[in-house]
Amino acid sequence: MIDLKQTQKRIYQNKVNKGFNVTDVYREFCYLHGELSEACAAYMNKCGNVGEELADVAIYLLGLAEIIGVSLEDEIIRKIEKNEKRVYIQKNGVNIRIKDE
Repeated sequence: MIDLKQTQKRIYQNKVNKGFNVTDVYREFCYLHGELSEACAAYMNKCGNVGEELADVAIYLLGLAEIIGVSLEDEIIRKIEKNEKRVYIQKNGVNIRIKDE
């Protein structure tokens, strides 16, 4: 199993070591958006590199989280637990949240 906290720090350190941006948060959000678009395009075009593109998305996301001081591992666990407690109904083929604990 991957240790997201260590991986997040490793990604950040690689960015520092290679001279990549670690200060302009807006730019990192833009890069992340670009990587997600590349992953979508790879999927839509049935390219064999969708997994690699998704890995880029995860790398940029973890790097951004480290830059802004967010433990993505902790936030993911907290959000999963929150989502598991939510209750939905289906209306016209759409899930509608009716209870949020």
